[in-house]
Amino acid sequence: MTDDSGLQVFADEAEDLLAVAEQALLNLDDISNVDETIGDLFRTFHTIKGAAGLFGLDVIVDFTHVVESLLGNIREGLIQVDEPMVTLFLESRDHLEALVESTLSGEQQLDANLQSVDDDLINQLNVYLKVDSSTNDESESATEVTLEKEVGGVVSNNWHISLRFGPNALRNGMDPHSFIDYLKNIGSVENLTLIDDAIPAWCDFDPESCFLGFEITLHAPDANKSVIEEVFEFVQDDCKISILPPHSHIEAYIKMIESLPEEDMRIGDILVACGALTESEKDDVLNAQDKLTDDAIATASDQAIAPLGTVAVEQNVVQQEVVDAAIKKQNTLKQQRANAQQTIRVNANKLEDLVNLVGELVIGSANSELNARRLADPQLSEAMENLLRLVEEVRDTALGLRMVQIGETFNRFKRVVREVSRDLGKDIQLIISGADTELDKTLVEKIGDPLMHLVRNSIDHGIESPEVRESRGKPSQGTVNLDAFHESGSVVIQIRDDGGGLSKQKVLDKAIEKGLVQENHQLTDAEIYRLIFEAGFSTADKVSNLSGRGVGMDVVRRNIEALRGHVEIESEEGKGTTISIRLPLTLAIIDGFQVRVGDSQYIIPLDMVEECIELNDSLRGKDEQANYINLRGEILPFMRLSESFGILDDEENNQRDNIVVVQFAGTKAGFVVDELLGENQTVIKPLGKIFKNLKGISGATILGSGEVAMIIDIPEMVNKVIESRNNLNIGSSSIH
Repeated sequence: MTDDSGLQVFADEAEDLLAVAEQALLNLDDISNVDETIGDLFRTFHTIKGAAGLFGLDVIVDFTHVVESLLGNIREGLIQVDEPMVTLFLESRDHLEALVESTLSGEQQLDANLQSVDDDLINQLNVYLKVDSSTNDESESATEVTLEKEVGGVVSNNWHISLRFGPNALRNGMDPHSFIDYLKNIGSVENLTLIDDAIPAWCDFDPESCFLGFEITLHAPDANKSVIEEVFEFVQDDCKISILPPHSHIEAYIKMIESLPEEDMRIGDILVACGALTESEKDDVLNAQDKLTDDAIATASDQAIAPLGTVAVEQNVVQQEVVDAAIKKQNTLKQQRANAQQTIRVNANKLEDLVNLVGELVIGSANSELNARRLADPQLSEAMENLLRLVEEVRDTALGLRMVQIGETFNRFKRVVREVSRDLGKDIQLIISGADTELDKTLVEKIGDPLMHLVRNSIDHGIESPEVRESRGKPSQGTVNLDAFHESGSVVIQIRDDGGGLSKQKVLDKAIEKGLVQENHQLTDAEIYRLIFEAGFSTADKVSNLSGRGVGMDVVRRNIEALRGHVEIESEEGKGTTISIRLPLTLAIIDGFQVRVGDSQYIIPLDMVEECIELNDSLRGKDEQANYINLRGEILPFMRLSESFGILDDEENNQRDNIVVVQFAGTKAGFVVDELLGENQTVIKPLGKIFKNLKGISGATILGSGEVAMIIDIPEMVNKVIESRNNLNIGSSSIH
């Protein structure tokens, strides 16, 4: 790997980690998860610092170290998180992103602007660290006083040793008292309790056997478990010894466990690595666990064998809190390893090439199927069926590689809402749902900017100030909802607010003022609301740095329509506004329904097709010229595609008319075609620039015969059908 490629890998990983850090910071408002969130942040910045150190990026290492130090003190409870600190961490996160970009561009040293930001942020971070250092000493001294007041057992600042000599200790020349004396070289024996319950009745008493035990409280703040265990080295094989550290050691053990390297380790190995268990204690616990297993087998018991951590706690050699920390560490490592196995970085261009090749494979297989059908060879037809099934699976898998959850895009707006609402003096909550909805990566990347405009408009224009909301009987806190869900083969993204809504009269007056509509022209509510997407249109009373200049909403509409999408607005004055964006699942390959109109063939997206019916006399009714039918008691407006596209009727081949019933955005419409040709795997080919303003057609595809078929733009055509119905003023009363 070259240096450049190595830096690119570092930059990619840093980008992912900084995204995680931003979301963690924005979640600090949840008091119940503060400790866990701070731990995640600490590990994130620590990982960035370590990776930067590998490449000698000292500037990033130095800055991250200061951030990490403050996070470490917060994690230890020495300082509390407040709103200004969260803002400072967010600014530090942004600065780190800028440092990574500077490094990737090959800059050897920071420019004046970056250096100034770096110095300023470090000074702000050091303010918290300096305050913290003064309180640190007080905290430690207060802790010591508290520990000194506590006595006995594991809640004190003393070691607890439980010692049971074996029966052969005296025979082997060992003096139990000498071991007690030797402990005084390590620390002071605070308490000694003789345990004599093992002494048998006088008739069974053997003066050469040892029946003594001791419970010892040892104050040895500088000792570790291994040193104490070595005192009893000569009697370990013939005695039962458990050494429980002071309660004050628990936190130290937990911190050591958290800082262990990211390696695959068993619970026993983790406990030994942090010093909570010695090797001999681990062996004893494993032996005890094996004995439990043997007993279960011997008694044919189906009771689950206790895990090593549980056995260690029962044998009084380690605290439960330490075992819990070890289990958490092990689970974290397992999850990281599972994620590493499930995720691989792939260049987006390679995925694009793969999808294009699969598209050509689909076209080629369609041509082969056509030839097989023409030859009418049963064996060839069967082979082609299997091949087509495999091609379809390959197609779905290839497209699935490009599908990503939209939640990552949604989460970016948490910070936007937080910062913009504070700039405007508003209290706004962002609620996200449907974050796991999957969409083509290309669409996700291109929908980000339009969504940003819409969210900012909801905050600025939609949500009122707290004073106005309270005067209208609303909660002072406004709400913006971001939702995503699948519907009729499309992905629907909704931006919904509980603000003041749109004033139809105000929108209409502004449109008349700008000459967008005639004063006496009658418009539906939907048509009035769509006027805000016209270029230069704005209802803002004053221009701000966020909105009011009449730019943005027309760009939003063009960008969405460029993605073969559709945008709708619903609003109720005083209650709020909902903007719905409908997008196709993918821009590459779809399942289509092939129809013939005259000598031309067209494709209708299969997900939007509800049913196909014959346009017979019973449906036509008395008025044969009517452009609607009674479909099971429901008005169904329809359009003849031959008339819409200027195609002459094929009277020779057209024995009957068929209606393809489609549904889009909850609205049904019908299209009259000459012939239904069935399902077709459709590879979408974009139209050239010369056809970019062509209405009713969203793309093209190549059929198996080599002919070109147009893909019908269903949203556009449904709107045309609805408009023609409204012009004729068709209502439910027309059906008898």
